Amino acid sequence: MSKPAPGPDQPPIPVRLVTFNTHHGVGADARHDLPRLAKLLAAVDADVICLQEVDRYFGPRSEDVDQALLLSRALDMQLAWGPAIDEERPGDQPPRQYGNALLSRLPILISDVHRLPGSGEPRSALRTMVELDGGALWVTATHLTTRSADERRAQVEALAALHTDSMETGVLVGDFNTAPDAPELDALRQRFTDAWRLARARDDQSGWRFWQSDAGHTHPARSPHRRIDQVWVSPGVAVAGAHVLDAGGASDHLPVVVDLEVRSGV
Repeated sequence: MSKPAPGPDQPPIPVRLVTFNTHHGVGADARHDLPRLAKLLAAVDADVICLQEVDRYFGPRSEDVDQALLLSRALDMQLAWGPAIDEERPGDQPPRQYGNALLSRLPILISDVHRLPGSGEPRSALRTMVELDGGALWVTATHLTTRSADERRAQVEALAALHTDSMETGVLVGDFNTAPDAPELDALRQRFTDAWRLARARDDQSGWRFWQSDAGHTHPARSPHRRIDQVWVSPGVAVAGAHVLDAGGASDHLPVVVDLEVRSGV
């Protein structure tokens, strides 16, 4: 049973969070443009940024740079890193990595990486806890498989198990590669609520489908008709607003921004 809402002496703590599949920094123009991506993210003025499809020394497609580190420096934010692909390279070269990154202007107190079940491309979850002024927020960022609903179901069950009963304030975010009402997300719906539907205000600022301003579609960026980039919240987190942003051609996805209200004193 969830606790009652905080009283007037314990107001909820506002946290702006973004989730965005960056397509390893390659936009609609087929150019790798990390400064474009950094400029877009800086304009959101978020407290926590969760990114999928991030490269670290992955190869020519992203100019063999450490995207996670460069973005954290450009935005002056702390970094937590969760590789899904992690391959050694010859000599003293850094490993070739690809996965999930979390950038935070709030202190990151805990960070761990969990491999998810499934075949094909490796998948992982990056679980962190960030410190708030008077509380804490657990943030788990992930990117689920495209292979099958059965594999996504197994991955979702593993994700749900990462959020224990003691974690009263938590969010689970990322690219789920399926709709929020898909049967394979049942284990998630038992413990979390879709933030888009919970939000008191919703908007789509992507410039597409203006007659469906509360649809929340994020993919494909040029003509979005799928809501696969999602934020899910635990009972200790309310949602003041949610909107989809125009990515300016920076990726094949659109970013989702949510304004959270986190229960204090936990």
